[in-house]
Amino acid sequence: MEFADLQNRIEELRNEIRYHNYRYYVLDEPVISDGEYDRLMGELRRIEDKHPEWITPDSPTQRTGAAPAERFSKLRHPAAILSLGNAFDEAGVRAWFDRIRKLDERVEQADFVVEPKLDGLTVVLHYQNGVFMQGATRGDGEYGEDVTSNLRTIRSLPLRVPMNGKGIEIPNSLVIRGEVFMYLKDFDDLNRRLSEAGEKTYLNPRNTAAGSLRQLDPELTASRPLTLLTYDIVASDRDLWRTDVARLKYLKDIGLPVVNHKYCEDIECAIEVSHEMAAERHDLPFEADGVVIKINDLDLASDLGVVGKDPRSAIAFKFPAVEVTTILRDIGVNVGRTGVLTPYAILEPVEISGVIVRQATLHNFDYIAEKDIRPGDRVLVKRAGDVIPYVIGPVVDVRSGDEKPYVPPQMCPVCGQQVEHIEGEVAWFCVNAACPAQIVRNIEHFVSRGAMDIVGLGIKIVEQLVGAGLVEDVADLYTLSKEELLQLEGFADKKAENLLSAIATSKTQSLSRLLTALGIRGVGEVGATELANQFKSITNLSQVTIDDLLEIEGIGPNIAQAVVDWFENPANRKVLDKLSSAGVQMEDLQAENLFTIPQVLDGKTFVITGTLPNLSRQQAKEMIEHHGGRISSSVSKNTSYLVLGESPGSKLPKAQKLGVAIINEDELRKLLG
Repeated sequence: MEFADLQNRIEELRNEIRYHNYRYYVLDEPVISDGEYDRLMGELRRIEDKHPEWITPDSPTQRTGAAPAERFSKLRHPAAILSLGNAFDEAGVRAWFDRIRKLDERVEQADFVVEPKLDGLTVVLHYQNGVFMQGATRGDGEYGEDVTSNLRTIRSLPLRVPMNGKGIEIPNSLVIRGEVFMYLKDFDDLNRRLSEAGEKTYLNPRNTAAGSLRQLDPELTASRPLTLLTYDIVASDRDLWRTDVARLKYLKDIGLPVVNHKYCEDIECAIEVSHEMAAERHDLPFEADGVVIKINDLDLASDLGVVGKDPRSAIAFKFPAVEVTTILRDIGVNVGRTGVLTPYAILEPVEISGVIVRQATLHNFDYIAEKDIRPGDRVLVKRAGDVIPYVIGPVVDVRSGDEKPYVPPQMCPVCGQQVEHIEGEVAWFCVNAACPAQIVRNIEHFVSRGAMDIVGLGIKIVEQLVGAGLVEDVADLYTLSKEELLQLEGFADKKAENLLSAIATSKTQSLSRLLTALGIRGVGEVGATELANQFKSITNLSQVTIDDLLEIEGIGPNIAQAVVDWFENPANRKVLDKLSSAGVQMEDLQAENLFTIPQVLDGKTFVITGTLPNLSRQQAKEMIEHHGGRISSSVSKNTSYLVLGESPGSKLPKAQKLGVAIINEDELRKLLG
């Protein structure tokens, strides 16, 4: 290629890459594939490698490569980078409006702009003749740290403007204010990668973004998923905008990513929109700690001036706090229905979002170990969705040295039996089915519709039975008497008789339902059916080995271990003996009749979705299984048929994508002959 042609080509490549950066990072509307983009960058790098004298500061290749700095120098801002006054409720916003209305009568007719208040790190960006030259943190509002090399690594920051067309006037000097942050998804992905690599993970996106931008080595900053949104023009040598709406549009037009905002014709609209944004805060893709309400008229905003370090023309309507620190007094342990031991934090009481929080979830014991959370720590606590508080992690820097690493319990904190932890699994278990902490939830599961289906025996009655000492395990249900039930509040003759009749009827439920009802860890309805079909009786199943179980499709090593452990537990065997003595059917009587039922569905796998017109989900399952078919809970390439009812879920499009045969209830019946 000729010398002049090569120079033209390098400019073509730079402009094309800038355009695609704009499409990808600002509009979120890419028009080429990643591979095509990489080829353009590769060609540009090859030309610049051969002609380093042609490299310019605004070239797309110059985002990384600066040497690590020994320290950050100070950079003076061209104008004060002000903070905002805060309002914590609607009354605070109205009080702000009343104050500024008294200062200038034009405020009465003012319109407003409302936007999320990003919880990131404020930055100030300097452009000269459209080229990004310098960037700094907010610092004290007068001086910030020069982080130019690090800002260059952020893909959403254009190194030259305008990005998307000609004819847009660009001031010789343009200074823009924005926020550097991480999208929540990118933050989660970063932590996942660090965890998989065995490295330290981070507590929250805001601190991670701030720390990443202030790294002395730009290469490290470049490895972090930082992004940028802009929302203000600090200084310009040309006065091109009369309103905030026009200013934001200009920023977007020249190629800068702009925070989403809404125009409001009056203060009532601004307050209403603020409430809407607060209600949707957890749907945002980034952390926001409030909304900003700004007067749209820039002349009026300027005339209102500043009070202290806050402009009078804007207010931050803060969301209730969802993240605080407090002292972790201790770690408690709950025992669930299936015996899972779940740790929880016992906290020094603290207010979060208007609620006093004394306890918070710690997820599991692996989470405690990974975050190195210790009793006595000052911990960061957050309310997920403004509802469930959980511990994010410890504030390690304030440890006294007396805090000791937490060790999971080796004995069940309720029944005192040895707990089990299978290597490779997160959960720890109490495998004693008679554990008092598990009784109510165990019985609730045992009597549920998909298990023994004892009509009329809900959680409230179960709690009554357990509380009165009438039931200590599921087998005790079958020894209840009418006299005992009549002692309970709310029971009369008819109610007691109906309940006893329902309990008696359940004795003849299928073996698969009984296995489901026993609540063996990992064994749901599908697994219970497989086990019943394979072993035909409780006696046979109680004698199997792990190797026997691993030969069954859908049974993995963890479930196999759980089944063997359950039958080896003396308390569980006692429950089975009591069930058998009470007359509960312990064998698959239907197995004898299967020889008379045509096995027309042998080798076929079915998935059911939606509501069938005449069959319950359980009836459809049993019908398919009695004719030799297999039920699966998820669609895969091995699925033979999807049985479709009304209001199907996500299984339908997946089946369509995989080309699975889709049938309705009538067509299912035809398959059965």
